[in-house]
Amino acid sequence: MEGKKIGIIAIVLGIGLVFHGCTVVIQKGRRSDIEKIQLLQRELDDLRSAKSMLEKRFAQEIEDKNVSVKMSRKGLVITVLAKVLFDSGKAELKDTSFEILDKVAEILNNEMLKHNVGIEGYTDNQPIKYSKWKSNWELSAHRALSVLHYLINKGVSPDRLSVIGYGEYHPVVPNTTPENMQKNRRVEIVILPRLVKNLQAADLPEEKSEDLGEEILK
Repeated sequence: MEGKKIGIIAIVLGIGLVFHGCTVVIQKGRRSDIEKIQLLQRELDDLRSAKSMLEKRFAQEIEDKNVSVKMSRKGLVITVLAKVLFDSGKAELKDTSFEILDKVAEILNNEMLKHNVGIEGYTDNQPIKYSKWKSNWELSAHRALSVLHYLINKGVSPDRLSVIGYGEYHPVVPNTTPENMQKNRRVEIVILPRLVKNLQAADLPEEKSEDLGEEILK
């Protein structure tokens, strides 16, 4: 009977704790697994709270369609269009970027202080013609690095930050119109979940339990 009760609790606590494939597996009767699920639930609540906070702070930018905030399989993603960060073909930050990045730095230095952060650069699929970059790979990576260095200068600890440049790959929409290409030229600042990676390495059973509920983050 006790094992059945714990299995039911696992179902309830398991709901909402999957980051598109980063699944925590529950084994009936293991209280330690349930405690880890409770920790994950609290972290998920923290990320959702941060999302609401960012949406309020970026209300104007979101309305202007220059910034978006969403939960994804990676974590909490702040997407900033390149047009407000950089001139065409450049990786140096424009003055118009400072207010946006200051808001990001503020929340990283306060509410999200314990989370690591990934900074990802993306471009459209137009080949490099008139700038110094050999390809969109270099451009996207250097743009992400510019954001990284700005956040460090604003007090974000370097050991929390990582950078990747995706170039023209992983577009959010097909590069079929100028409007779509503008959406693909972007930097994504990803507030990474703290516990999912640790739980993947934890001593959990490999087989899938029927007692795990799943909900894709929205």
